[in-house]
Amino acid sequence: MTRYLITGGAGFIGGYLSKLLLDQGHQVVGIDDLSTGNLENISALKDHANYTFVRETIMNAQVLDRLTSEVDIVVHLAATVGVRLIIEDPVRTIETNILGSEIVLKTANRYGCKVLIASSSEVYGKGVKVPFDEGDDRLMGSTQQSRWAYATTKAVDEFLGLAYAHQYGLPVIIMRFFNTIGPRQTGRYGMVVPRLIQQALLGEPLQVYGNGRQTRCFTDVLDVVEAVAKLSQHPEAVGQIFNIGSAEEVSIYQLAERILSLTGSHSVIQLVPYEIAYAIGFEDMQRRVPSIAKIHRLINYQPKYSLEETLKRIIQYEREKLVKNI
Repeated sequence: MTRYLITGGAGFIGGYLSKLLLDQGHQVVGIDDLSTGNLENISALKDHANYTFVRETIMNAQVLDRLTSEVDIVVHLAATVGVRLIIEDPVRTIETNILGSEIVLKTANRYGCKVLIASSSEVYGKGVKVPFDEGDDRLMGSTQQSRWAYATTKAVDEFLGLAYAHQYGLPVIIMRFFNTIGPRQTGRYGMVVPRLIQQALLGEPLQVYGNGRQTRCFTDVLDVVEAVAKLSQHPEAVGQIFNIGSAEEVSIYQLAERILSLTGSHSVIQLVPYEIAYAIGFEDMQRRVPSIAKIHRLINYQPKYSLEETLKRIIQYEREKLVKNI
C-alpha cells in the first residue's frame, strides 16, 4: 500500500484520482481550501477507512509539512485554473501556482517524497508545430496579456520541479494535461464543455467564442487519472515530462454542434467575439493537439473513451443535476 497526498484533492481531477487510488488499495489524504474545489467531488469517499480530507490551503506550510511527512507520493494538482478566473484574478493565479508549488516541492524534498506536478497544454503557448511534443519549443504571448499568466506559471512550476530533481535528486514527474473533461466539472471558470452542455439543456444559445474554428483534444478524466496512477508507480517516469491527452481533434464549433445533437436541444449557436467574452486583445491557441507517443511507450497509454462517450456521461450528469434543482 502506497500513501498518497493529493493537493487540490477536492477538485474535479482530484476527486476521481482519489477514488481510483483507494480502489487500488492505497491510502489517500486530500488537502483543498475549497476555493475552486467542491466537497461533492469527494462525498462518496468520506467514510472510506483509507481516506482523509483536510480543508486547508497548501500555503499553510506547517499543515503541509505534517501531511507530507506521513506519505510516500505527493500529487500536486492544486492550482488556479480556468481562463476566466485567470483573467479576473491574475494575482491569485500567479501567487497560488508558483508559490504553492514552491512550498510543495520544498516540503517534499525535506522528506524525500516523490512528486507528480500537474502542468498544462497551455505551456506550449502559440506553438504552431502539431502535434505538440514534450521537447518542443514554446511560444508565449506578451506579458501585457494576462491570458498567458497561467501558461507561464505552469512553465515555472516545471522548471522548479526539474531543478529540484537535478540539484537535490528529488523524484519528480511532470504531467501536461490536455483539456480534461467529465461529469462534475464546473463551467464556472470558463471550462467550455460543461458550459455548452448546460446552455443546451436550458435552451439557451450555445456561446462559442471567436470564430469557433479553434481546435482542442478533449480527454476523459477516467483516462487521465489512470495514467497518473500508472506514472506514479513507474520508476522510469521520474525526471520526465509527459503529455496526457487524446488525439481526437475537434473544433469548438463542431463540439457545440455535437452537443446539440446529443442533447436534442433546439438552441442556436452564437459566436461571441473574444473581446466581449474575455478582454480586448485576448489571444487564443488555434490548435492544441498532443503527441502521446512518449507516454504510450512507457505505460502503454491509449485513451479508452471517445469524445462522444464522455459527452454522453456529462450530459446525463447535468440532466440529473437540473432535475434535482427543480
